[in-house]
Amino acid sequence: MERTFIAVKPDGVQRALVGEIIQRFEAKGFTLVGLKLLNVSRELAEQHYDVHKDKPFFSGLVNFITSGPVVAMVWEGEGVVASARKLIGATNPLSAEPGTIRGDYGVSIGRNLIHGSDAVETAQREIGLWFTDGELATWQPTIAPWLYE
Repeated sequence: MERTFIAVKPDGVQRALVGEIIQRFEAKGFTLVGLKLLNVSRELAEQHYDVHKDKPFFSGLVNFITSGPVVAMVWEGEGVVASARKLIGATNPLSAEPGTIRGDYGVSIGRNLIHGSDAVETAQREIGLWFTDGELATWQPTIAPWLYE
């Protein structure tokens, strides 16, 4: 099964949208295998956004993700990376389709509520940054036969 990294950013936590976001992933049929609330260190933020380190918006990304608590999650399921991106919606909430998390709740690109890995390889890297192996559960939901052949 594929895994992806999802983070509810400080604006999503402050706006009390964590439960709604989790519900959408559960309703889709994905399995939650890692979950924690944390204040992100500057070091972790810089590692997470390392691909953007030479861009002018890098410091803004780091400052924002470290500005308040974040809910970090790992979700598992067939095609979960691509499907999660569709659930999340376009990076700019003003362009995001209604029915997506950003389309329904987002207001501006600088406060777009949620992060989701953009590829399987990225997900593996991000999961390794945010979670140890011991923090991830391996389990089989009883609903799995109703979801997968």
